[in-house]
Amino acid sequence: MMTMQARVEADACATTAPAGAHAGMTRATDLRRKYWRALALAVAAALCGCQSKSGAPDVLDPTAIAAPAGQAGAAAAPAQQASVETPGSPASGSATSGGPTSAAADAKAQLTLGTGPTKVAMLLPLSAPGSTGQNGRKMYDGARLAMADLGDKLLTLTIEDTRGDSGYAKDLAVKAITSGTAKAVIGPSELAAAQHLAKLSGSKRPPVLALADNFAGGPGVYSVLLSEADSAAAGTAAIAGKGAKKFVLMVPVGADSSAVESRVANALSIYGATLAVTLPYSPTDGGAKVVSDMSSLVEAPDAVIVACGGGSPIAVLAALKAKGIPGKTVTLIGTDRWLERPVDPLYEGAYIATLDESETGPIADRFKATYKYQPDVNVAYAYDMVALSAGIASAAGPDGFNKQVLENTTGFRGSTGLFRFRADGSSQRSMPFFKVENGRLKLVEKSTSGF
Repeated sequence: MMTMQARVEADACATTAPAGAHAGMTRATDLRRKYWRALALAVAAALCGCQSKSGAPDVLDPTAIAAPAGQAGAAAAPAQQASVETPGSPASGSATSGGPTSAAADAKAQLTLGTGPTKVAMLLPLSAPGSTGQNGRKMYDGARLAMADLGDKLLTLTIEDTRGDSGYAKDLAVKAITSGTAKAVIGPSELAAAQHLAKLSGSKRPPVLALADNFAGGPGVYSVLLSEADSAAAGTAAIAGKGAKKFVLMVPVGADSSAVESRVANALSIYGATLAVTLPYSPTDGGAKVVSDMSSLVEAPDAVIVACGGGSPIAVLAALKAKGIPGKTVTLIGTDRWLERPVDPLYEGAYIATLDESETGPIADRFKATYKYQPDVNVAYAYDMVALSAGIASAAGPDGFNKQVLENTTGFRGSTGLFRFRADGSSQRSMPFFKVENGRLKLVEKSTSGF
């Protein structure tokens, strides 16, 4: 059975296939140029302090921004200079018919892509076993495509294998940060290594764009991946924006519970709504206790948010269903973590904010044609971070990797949608809002209110 995420991906891919080979090439080139120009101009806007009264989408629209005087040509030129040839040399690895390239074969040596003056380090678990290594190799392929599209003449991207070992990843990251040559570090994907970097002090180190799942971020160490807290907050904001006032949050006991609670409460405060109670639950209690506690503590909530962490929400959803939730008076809000599991009838009627799979359209067709497999979110994250680095290098040069640019309030639009980084290292995303109907995600709004 397909997961709901897979269903969305299939639908998105069905709508982005080119009508013909020539049309596809022209369309892909136009999309790459538009994407490049949007990134470069967004960075230029951040440098000169430009703000849009209508918000980030307008700022990221190339036609809505005037680049700083003397920089317009510099921002646009790399779109024509960047190589768009597929990297196919033995040093880059070769595509396989059903999965990511075997970058692990080259992992003992550094993998270097591009010849640009701005040096960027990338740390990936290329030779790690299981899904960790597979995801690392997908990120490697995403980085290769971004370099071919945008970064080849702007960046020298040095990729090192962390092996999926947190200790080794930490050592590589510290080495990259203190080398004096890397202007930015993309990765690592190991959570413990990213958390260690977030604890380090020092204002002169290059920024780190961490690829670790459920990483909260830290000053100068930015969390790239969509977290459950992001998804829960965006979904909550969308329902609060429709007039709901009283919310209940159910969250599994664990280190992530406070982050989810904080983000949800902040989202509600913007709309004058309240988080009546946060109810931690244990995966072993079957869900009945937490739902019973809610009934005892809160009268007539307007909405219930159910986070699930690394577990399944099914037990809690079954207990809520027995109480008539979701129903005419109580809305059920889920998170993107639900979508990591096969669709279940208990999801029916829930609202979920998650990434827009159609955003990958500009790169999906080229990626599949080049690497012979369907790109997933791992590919998209890596592509976006390399593309962002190229955009900064284009608009600001090697010394443009600073807080002013990376933490600009308008954000950036990439293949994972609209995102921005905050001073505390967390990321915020404006996401589409869906409702589960008949086992599928039905689009309710093209984007949540976001930020």
